[in-house]
Amino acid sequence: MRPPDPYADAPRLGGTGPLDPATLFPGLGPLELEIGPGRGGFLFERAAERPEVRLIGLEIRRKWATLVDRRLAGQGLGARARVFAEDVRDGIPRFPEGSFEAVFVHFPDPWWKARHAKRRVLDAWLVEAVSRVLLPGGLFYVQTDVEDRARAVEALVAGAPRLVGVGRGLAGGSGAWLDESPVAARSPRERRAMADGLPVHRLAWRRR
Repeated sequence: MRPPDPYADAPRLGGTGPLDPATLFPGLGPLELEIGPGRGGFLFERAAERPEVRLIGLEIRRKWATLVDRRLAGQGLGARARVFAEDVRDGIPRFPEGSFEAVFVHFPDPWWKARHAKRRVLDAWLVEAVSRVLLPGGLFYVQTDVEDRARAVEALVAGAPRLVGVGRGLAGGSGAWLDESPVAARSPRERRAMADGLPVHRLAWRRR
C-alpha cells in the first residue's frame, strides 16, 4: 500500500479563472512575484527588507511550496508572503496585466543539453508573460552564475518591446547588465557564489 502523500495539501491558487493577486492578502501594498523560490531564502530576506511589500512565490515542487509557505506563516509573515505549488505557465496567465511591481528569477537551472531546452523556465513565452503582468516601470530581475545563460536571456528579452534594460551593455552603452543587485535581499545560491568568489551575472529591465 502506497503511503499517504505528505504534500497532498500543498497550497494552491485555487480555481481556474482570472485571479487578482491582491485578493490573496489583506490590506494594501505593492505586489512582487518570485518565480521558483525553492527553499524561500530570498522571500524571507525581501520580506524583512520591505515590510510594506506583499510577496507571491510560484514553486512547481510541492514539497518546497508547502514547507516554505508553512514557515512563512509560522514566522508571522503569512499575511503578506505566500508560496503556491503552481507551474508558472499555469499561474502567471491568471494574473491581470500590470499586477506586479517586480518579478524575480534567481539562478534558473540552465539545462545544458539541447534536448532538455524545453525544460528551461526562461523562454520567449515567459518573457512576454512577465512583461504583461508588470506595472509600467516595474522591474524584471534575473541573475545566474552561468554567463551563457545570462547572454541567452538577454537575447530573449531584446525581442520584448515592452521591456527596456536599466543597466549597461557588455561592450559599453546602455543595456541590461548590472554590477550589483538592485535589491538588498539575496538568494541562498547568490550568497554561496559571492562567498566562493564566483561571478554572478545580473540583468534587469523595466516595463516601458
